[in-house]
Amino acid sequence: MDDNITALPEAFAERMQRLLGGEYEAFMASYGQVRQYGLRRNLLKGTEEAFIGVMPFPLEKIFWAREGYYYDAAAQPGRHVLHEAGAYYIQEPSAMAAVEALAPEPGERVLDLCAAPGGKSTQIAGRMQGQGLLVSNEIVGERARVLSQNVERMGVSNCVVCSEKPERIATLFPAFFDRVLVDAPCSGEGMFRKEEAARKEWSQKAVWMCAERQALILEEAAKTVKPGGVLVYSTCTFSPEENEGTVSAFLRAHEEYYIEETALEEGLSCGRPDWISQPAAGIEHTMRLWPHLQRGEGHYIARLRRRGQQAAGVPETVPKKCARKRDAWEEDASEKCRWQIVGEMKLCKLVVAFLCGETGIGEAWMSRHPGRLLRFGDQIYLVPEEMISLDGIKVLRPGLQLAAEKKNRIEPAHALALTLLAGDSARVYGLSEQEAVSYLRGESIACGEEKGWMALSYQGYTLGFGKASGGQIKNHYPKGLRKSL
Repeated sequence: MDDNITALPEAFAERMQRLLGGEYEAFMASYGQVRQYGLRRNLLKGTEEAFIGVMPFPLEKIFWAREGYYYDAAAQPGRHVLHEAGAYYIQEPSAMAAVEALAPEPGERVLDLCAAPGGKSTQIAGRMQGQGLLVSNEIVGERARVLSQNVERMGVSNCVVCSEKPERIATLFPAFFDRVLVDAPCSGEGMFRKEEAARKEWSQKAVWMCAERQALILEEAAKTVKPGGVLVYSTCTFSPEENEGTVSAFLRAHEEYYIEETALEEGLSCGRPDWISQPAAGIEHTMRLWPHLQRGEGHYIARLRRRGQQAAGVPETVPKKCARKRDAWEEDASEKCRWQIVGEMKLCKLVVAFLCGETGIGEAWMSRHPGRLLRFGDQIYLVPEEMISLDGIKVLRPGLQLAAEKKNRIEPAHALALTLLAGDSARVYGLSEQEAVSYLRGESIACGEEKGWMALSYQGYTLGFGKASGGQIKNHYPKGLRKSL
């Protein structure tokens, strides 16, 4: 075993030896191997060809995630300008497999119930391509803030970030979503090679406690799935109690769900019905990822399908207060505006005029980002069209922040800049690498005769806004994000 990895918990090692039998030695040997590092290309920001063309270090494809790549740890991608521009998300390779099983599509309603820090949510968003509704929920407030920051950095426009208990989400969104992901809190056995804290905090009691909590979360998550919809359950642990056991117990209580087979790529393994006392039918069609069989950490994934289908002509469940508000939105909508407008018509019209005029955003960007305008404090947001009323929901990010009203003027939001692609705005200023590093530190940038708001771009990826005047672009990169690379 690698000297950097302290001894595994004795009870854990004994259990794994009993379960794995002849595979145990290979499993243990994996803890002495160099762990794998992965990142995921942002599907919302350009083509794969363009991405590979600007990356300053070599990448190797991860075969179970179309946008995933291995990288060498020495590359330190978290300290690069392109990371701050949201060109990629650093993510453990095996963790990318759950969204492959979920298989979200543009235009769908998708829930990520236990979403922080945002790896799977931003992966889902990439597959949805700004179309439809993504609700990313995290019950712990501080973790929800990190989730919100990552959603912004990756340029996601159709995501509502909230911080509610699972039972509250089930009440708000009954039979509402096409796909639901439950990346459940677990004992973290699959992360022992990566995280020392997971090894130190492990106990058999913790495994049992996690299994009980997972059962409660799954129970609530199931209520939010439409008939015919998909529910994916995943963990980063090896424990049968938290994996096959939790899924089997859920299916015994819910005849309306069944296990749907997922394709197993080379190196991925099936579930183990022989490891639990009452396996559900089809539990062998769930998926396990093992560190001694593939280049990643330990994960478990089950794809469940809810029986039935949404009846034709039957409206989906929406709270009455929300339906009344939707009627009002339609009455208030401006014929000259692409988006529906929620109240404060004059201010919202000014925002639209500002975006089209002073920031130079054109039709291409607007056509990719449907929704309705909503004032949220002194901020103007673009809210996904299918989001229910925000009343009574703990919301951190109701959608895409477009602009802010400040002392009788309007300023573009940083989040808006991070959604811009090449050609989206007529007012773009390209930065050299040194200028980009300076911009991220909060410094002004020398320019020519440009005036007004400019989107500042590096290698085709927008970093933020600045305002040009007198040969200088004043820095508007948020102070809380500024850093030295």
